[in-house]
Amino acid sequence: MIAQIRPAAFSQWLQSLGTVTALVLDVREPWEHATAMPQPLPDAPTFDVLPMPMQSIAQRLTELPQDRPIACLCHHGVRSQHVAAFLLNQGFEQVVNIAGGIDGWSRELDNTVPSY
Repeated sequence: MIAQIRPAAFSQWLQSLGTVTALVLDVREPWEHATAMPQPLPDAPTFDVLPMPMQSIAQRLTELPQDRPIACLCHHGVRSQHVAAFLLNQGFEQVVNIAGGIDGWSRELDNTVPSY
């Protein structure tokens, strides 16, 4: 079962990690990254963003840290759900899906992030 985090609960999830910096794995296409990217949140721990299109994940798997929590992100949460399942099957243990994707992020968490 893949844990689901709504954008509205993302800050709480970050805080639950303590001092560990989470990685947001953005599996959207480059044009989508250029359109809208998650930004640091006020009063929340920082996180890193790694853009890596879905179709490149298998080839670039060694670039992903197995010792950090990974939150998968796409436009609405479908592609990221598939990537999260793949990562869990590859032995990654700390994987969640950002349900609602960057669209939900814009609507629930940070309306300065463009919606497309």
